[in-house]
Amino acid sequence: MTLSPAPLRLGLAGLGTVGGGLMRLLAANAPLITARAGRPILVTAVSARDRARDRGFSLDHVTWHQNPLDLVTDPEVDLIVELIGGAGNPARALVQAALAARKPVVTANKALLAEHGRSLAALAATHNAPLAYEAAVAGGIPIIKALREGLAGNQLTAISGILNGTCNYILTTMRERGSPFAEILAEAQRLGYAETDPSADIDGLDTAHKLAILAALAFGQPVDLAAVHVEGIRAIDALDIAYATELGYRIKLLGIARLIDGKIEARVHPTMLPTEAPLAMVEGVYNAVLAVGDQVGRVLLEGRGAGAGPTASAVVADLIDIARNRLTPVWGYDALANLTATPPAPIGAHVGPYYLRLMVADQPGVIADITAGLRDNGVSLEAMLQRGRSRNAAVPVVLVTHETPEHAMRAAVSQIQKLPTVLETPTVIRIEPG
Repeated sequence: MTLSPAPLRLGLAGLGTVGGGLMRLLAANAPLITARAGRPILVTAVSARDRARDRGFSLDHVTWHQNPLDLVTDPEVDLIVELIGGAGNPARALVQAALAARKPVVTANKALLAEHGRSLAALAATHNAPLAYEAAVAGGIPIIKALREGLAGNQLTAISGILNGTCNYILTTMRERGSPFAEILAEAQRLGYAETDPSADIDGLDTAHKLAILAALAFGQPVDLAAVHVEGIRAIDALDIAYATELGYRIKLLGIARLIDGKIEARVHPTMLPTEAPLAMVEGVYNAVLAVGDQVGRVLLEGRGAGAGPTASAVVADLIDIARNRLTPVWGYDALANLTATPPAPIGAHVGPYYLRLMVADQPGVIADITAGLRDNGVSLEAMLQRGRSRNAAVPVVLVTHETPEHAMRAAVSQIQKLPTVLETPTVIRIEPG
């Protein structure tokens, strides 16, 4: 008689969108998951805020812990799944306690990893406890495994991506309809694509968290979140999107990291991409990541970056790896936890072309004054658009530069915006080749 392998017993902290999705996925695909894991994967204990809430699935056969830390000491729990979220407690305390107790951890918590990943990796290595986080970046896209395992033989030189579906939905819909930012944000909130407080998404912090994780994996050194340059999409106007289309570009919120002379340049900001660029074609709530390796060249992965099903799918992938004892160092390097981060490349050292939109008074000499500001700071002009005339209102002037150092562009904009004929704060958007 052959005995069945013992199940992998989970302690699940957090029963929100992803936690509920995980419960449903484990039930719906139980035979498939068991076959791929080599043994059943079962939730035996949970912790969440509201025990009485109807979540659409039964909790009759699991142990309820009001305090998530009690999951660690529960003898019927082999592995902790942390889906609470946030960089602070209780999520951080739970993960630390589990690793210290030598219990594996699977998490979808990008903020926790971006802010405390180095110390958590050291803790995991010290106690020989797996820490897996495929679900922390880009939902159902298997980008963590791709970088850490599939591309392990490559020297990666750049990684960029659309890492926030909320922003991509807003920018896509603004372009399709010509509607203002505030209107589409409100619609995204009604549809459940944006939170009631959307700040982390639209101000770029969510993308920055994910970029810090991807850059650490890609380049083999920890990334200081505070050193990531972050801009959001609040200032993007429908007028800029229309001009981008006319010029042959689309505007996307990108996370971009590059290895430059041993330093990591990491930045998050709205970006103009040529319409034929792979990332420019990623629309709606979809995410995509583009990695560049010395052997494989460019690799693009695209898919749903959030939601119950895609994120739960990524959690299960990690659970199956742990059930099969397929273990990889947290950041792909045994010694990474002990490395000292190199100085980051400052945003002022970035070199590239720029889009500049000015709202100016329609009077003689305006263009000459603007071009003088560019000339004085060594900024070379590639193209200019000027539409319409109005003696009583501001008119737009759009300029596209050749490749320019960021510090020179900033100096030029600072000089230009002091002109009495420039009536609004200039809009500056970096242009990338895609």
